[in-house]
Amino acid sequence: MKVKIFKIRLSKEFLHEDQKALDAFLESKEIIKVETAFVNDENYWSVVLYFEELKVSPNMVKEAKHVKYSADDDALNADEEKILDALKLWRSEKAREQNLPTYFIATNKELSSVAKYRPAKKEELLDIKGFGKHKIENYGEEILEIVESI
Repeated sequence: MKVKIFKIRLSKEFLHEDQKALDAFLESKEIIKVETAFVNDENYWSVVLYFEELKVSPNMVKEAKHVKYSADDDALNADEEKILDALKLWRSEKAREQNLPTYFIATNKELSSVAKYRPAKKEELLDIKGFGKHKIENYGEEILEIVESI
């Protein structure tokens, strides 16, 4: 098992760049364990990833990624707004419980996409941009329960 440490700086000039680097890393590795800690005096999140390299044989053709659904600034109807509000409330509570920033749980765009797409099964969450195996395993059931309840 290997270890990689990321520093996610919260200042606007670095946040997007740091998050992009973390996302790229997550796509190319098999993550075993994640640890996070907030460093108050320097105002950043330390993210420690324990991982394995993805094994790709030389003859293996990588599966093409299909285009994922994203509610790109689409206006939400009243029911979708209710779902979005419930998802945001859930995300805030989950972030507080886990001592994480809310965007680590899910971004506003991801939650809007869930509200618009209304997945009924975990597999359907895979069709939404921003949702991968890790996020679905950790939060999928709860998200689906919220969507179903409204």
